[in-house]
Amino acid sequence: METGLTGKRVLVTGASGGIGSACARAFAAEGADVVIHYHRGRDRAEALAAELGGAKLAGADLTVEAEVVRLFEEAGPLDVCAAVAGAWPSEDLPVWELPLERWRATLDANLTATFLTARGFLNQLDGDGSLILVGSTAGLLGEAGHADYAAAKSAILGGLLLSLKNEVVRRNPLARVNAVAPGWTESPMTRGHVSEEQVRRVSRTMALRKVAQPEDIAAQVVLLASPVLSGHVTGQVVTVAGGMEGRVIHEG
Repeated sequence: METGLTGKRVLVTGASGGIGSACARAFAAEGADVVIHYHRGRDRAEALAAELGGAKLAGADLTVEAEVVRLFEEAGPLDVCAAVAGAWPSEDLPVWELPLERWRATLDANLTATFLTARGFLNQLDGDGSLILVGSTAGLLGEAGHADYAAAKSAILGGLLLSLKNEVVRRNPLARVNAVAPGWTESPMTRGHVSEEQVRRVSRTMALRKVAQPEDIAAQVVLLASPVLSGHVTGQVVTVAGGMEGRVIHEG
């Protein structure tokens, strides 16, 4: 099916990670010219760039304003941006034990990084571009032990997304912003948290009793980026979580 992404220049942030690399591959498969962003995973990013035939690399700490400005200068003109980069702190901590330092670091790594990425992309936009934000089901349903992460992702999927979709049309009347909210996904970020036993436990709230693969998320990111398939879709959140609810569906 034609997506209209052939020849489009696409920046994928966090492309050295599981979901990000899957997005980069999916865009490349559609004929897009992909720019691979990384922060700490340079080796993985270089391997991915080679796999995609020499895709452009751009390193930056997305929580540092000057580095984000440099990132977009190096990336050049862009048609699409998939803001995938983020971080999930693995340690479960209730709010009464949550250090302010971790709270701030988590909001920076997720919400601030997404804000700076969106601003950088929209500042250079010169056409009917598409911005795709990546949130989480934690931002829709909450996540005990990770209030910092849930708050950051909720802000992305709520106030930020809904404000951006009304602002981007000032840049171009056909510009669009949407978001994807993955549930449990098998990736480097969740390694060690998706064993068979853990999948059975967490999937009690899911109709489909399995975790997503990065490619499941990437497919929806590409769909939302497509001006052909999603040209009249903006301000929407696509949840990719196997029918997850905030209640137990399966007893065992």
